Amino acid sequence: MKRVFLSLVMTAVFVLPAAARDMEMPMHEHMGARGPMMESGSMDRMGEMMGKCLEHAEELGLTEDQTKKLTPLHREMKKLLIRFNADLKLAEMEHMETMEVKDFDLDKAIAEDRKIAGMKTAHHAEMLKLMKQVRTVLTEEQFRKMKEMAPMMMKDMMPERAPKHMH
Repeated sequence: MKRVFLSLVMTAVFVLPAAARDMEMPMHEHMGARGPMMESGSMDRMGEMMGKCLEHAEELGLTEDQTKKLTPLHREMKKLLIRFNADLKLAEMEHMETMEVKDFDLDKAIAEDRKIAGMKTAHHAEMLKLMKQVRTVLTEEQFRKMKEMAPMMMKDMMPERAPKHMH
């Protein structure tokens, strides 16, 4: 009986604070990067990918006219992402505040959760609309080249990680 009680106390003291801290951290910080293209962080990568396409315009065979059309679309993607991330962070903070108290308002928490899900869905839809516009600017050949170059471009976007020290 004492062992069970001691195990529960140890869990409460060491595991719960770490779990609570992890819950406050956005998922992309857990992952280190944003993950594969179709996970929730994928919309963030679309703007970065568009920027890489503009950097490699010559390799993709983009004309000056295409670059002029793609640049404002890329700028709009960046603006949408900045607004979305700020609004999402605020909504998540409000949600955490609601749930801080022991006897939190379940209906309010559920409504906030739905609001956050709706924000993510709306952002995803806006980014998809912009990607559709981007793809109408590209020729079939350019689109094929972009897909072939995507792994290289994604690698360039990944942050450098310090090597782990072997002791």
